[in-house]
Amino acid sequence: MTDAPAEPPSPDALTVLVVDDEPSNLSSIEKIFQKDGMRVLTAPSARAALELLRAHRVDVVLTDLMMPAVSGLELLKAIRQAAPDVEVVLMTAYGTVETAVQAMREGAYDFVEKPLKRMTIVKTVRKAAERRTLTLENRQLKQELNVLTGREIVGSSPALRRVLDIVLQAAPSSATVLVLGESGTGKELLARFIHQHSARASAPFVAVNCSAIPETILEAELFGHERGAFTGAHARREGRFARADGGTLFLDEIGELSPSVQVKLLRVLQEGEYEPVGGDTVRADVRVVAATNKDLRAEVAAGRFREDLYYRLNVIAITAPPLRTRREDIPLLVDHFLGVYCKKNNKARLGVSKDVTDKLLDYSWPGNVRELENVIERAVVLCRGDRLTLDDLPDTIRDAEPAEPSSITFSVGTPLDEVERRLIRETLRQAKGDKSVAAQLLGISTRTIYRKLGEMEGT
Repeated sequence: MTDAPAEPPSPDALTVLVVDDEPSNLSSIEKIFQKDGMRVLTAPSARAALELLRAHRVDVVLTDLMMPAVSGLELLKAIRQAAPDVEVVLMTAYGTVETAVQAMREGAYDFVEKPLKRMTIVKTVRKAAERRTLTLENRQLKQELNVLTGREIVGSSPALRRVLDIVLQAAPSSATVLVLGESGTGKELLARFIHQHSARASAPFVAVNCSAIPETILEAELFGHERGAFTGAHARREGRFARADGGTLFLDEIGELSPSVQVKLLRVLQEGEYEPVGGDTVRADVRVVAATNKDLRAEVAAGRFREDLYYRLNVIAITAPPLRTRREDIPLLVDHFLGVYCKKNNKARLGVSKDVTDKLLDYSWPGNVRELENVIERAVVLCRGDRLTLDDLPDTIRDAEPAEPSSITFSVGTPLDEVERRLIRETLRQAKGDKSVAAQLLGISTRTIYRKLGEMEGT
């Protein structure tokens, strides 16, 4: 009596790609997975496996370790490049600890020893597939969270464009970046932008607020500690440098570091290595982006910050512009935050009355973009109609005196068309959008200002 043929797998069944140069092994493993309801692809070589991987959706690759031409470890490395979301399990008859460790370092989920046991390989492959699913779900949740919380750079002002030009030049390099600027200007946002546009984008971005962690534990938090390194260290713990391995470590409020931690950070930047508390030297493959709202030169002069560390951090300095220097971005930011917080609070998209826009443009914004975001979130929650009115704004903004008329400064060599664009935009802002008033202030005809605006929109 022969076994009944296995039913065809469902379209959403787990897909496993089996790679082995022995046809008999391929056939027997294929039957095991098919009987378990999986969709099975088979390949007799690494090259054939990569071709199948590019043509089909694959959840897990189960590959032999010892194969002619290209080994299983070499195939693993290729898969990490071609399809980094796919989990890999190795089969080996030479299952030494060294082989297992090397495979794990290269990104393998696990390895199984020959002769294979049916329950073992099915269980291992299913667990590998579960991890892949969790990884993809976490990534999707992070993307949705980023959209929900509005974590993106919004604006088209010259002040912001100049900063982003420098950021895009600095991002692909390995240079340490120091982000300066007032509180609320989006320094962490710029740091994430640098990471996302670097070769490390697929690796972790780890942020640390140095002022939020007590000085007594900051060293262990950054560099990790071994079990028993100090009272209360009941288990080994990896630090933020270890978590950011291969990626970017963002050190916010860097000016708050204690002298002892400054020394350790300097060693990382100089030597590329550090020592966990109570542990041995560890190599650090991490790009450091630091930020502060302090004047680090003044801190150095006062003896509170190491001069050699300052110069190590200040390889490329970027200053996040305050909102008062990029007022033309305020309507764009308001529109963006309205979209974010209307969605978050399950409200229909709200409009904005002209007097609200004028009031927001006139305000000095000492708290910068963060303050504007909080104001819009509050207004969305309190709004009773279909558009924001002055009653939805906090008293501090509604009753504030208009900010002083702004002045515009230009660097020597600024192109004349850029000077003209910025002057017209700022004059229009001061004239609250009235083109006739703006034309009078500029000493030109209303017809000319309409023509200039048309040219600006076309560029």
